Amino acid sequence: MFGLMVRFTCKDEDAAAQFDALVSRTGELIKKNEPGTLVYAVHRVDGRPLERIFYELYRDKDAFETHESQDYVQTFLAQRDLYLADVQVDRLELMSGKGVDVEH
Repeated sequence: MFGLMVRFTCKDEDAAAQFDALVSRTGELIKKNEPGTLVYAVHRVDGRPLERIFYELYRDKDAFETHESQDYVQTFLAQRDLYLADVQVDRLELMSGKGVDVEH
């Protein structure tokens, strides 16, 4: 299993609304087309209206690479910078968990 936690900070409220629309469009395509993407959750951060956190789990690194190669993901990556002031990415290595079959 392979995961990411990404914190996005939008430039302002208008940029946040546009970023949310881009995320929504992209998320629908991820749900429809990516069986190897196990979790793709987007969160607002309580008390910080310009921040969004993505929590992503992939079956394995190959599933992540497949995700990254999709045209709609490439479009998302190209357009997101119009709306963002900062991006922080953490790559996650699963050590233990509940709710998902884990193979090491």
